[in-house]
Amino acid sequence: MEIFREFTFEAAHRLPRVPEGHKCARLHGHSYKVTVHVEAPVDPKAGWVMDFGDIKQAFKPIDAQLDHYYLNDIEGLENPTSENLARWIWDRMAAELPALSAITVRETCTSGCTYRGE
Repeated sequence: MEIFREFTFEAAHRLPRVPEGHKCARLHGHSYKVTVHVEAPVDPKAGWVMDFGDIKQAFKPIDAQLDHYYLNDIEGLENPTSENLARWIWDRMAAELPALSAITVRETCTSGCTYRGE
């Protein structure tokens, strides 16, 4: 069984490694949506994979580092593409959520990526 919890945060960034003249090289912001997926058997006694509140608690320090910040200034996010952001979030949540199965990052309503670990 796979469950998920969605989170949103606001942040600015620029992509320093895009071709010259690319619009994403300029400072801009997004209303990011992050979906944290957890996959495990349903506990027969509890009737769930885990408490959604536990996922929220695990994401709380991530949100505190990202929400209303300039992503390029955060260590490890000097080139804050959706792909790099998804991996960065995974790396910080995997120990807290051993059953973590995917991180999806959407930077617009129609564009995003999903990372499932190495």
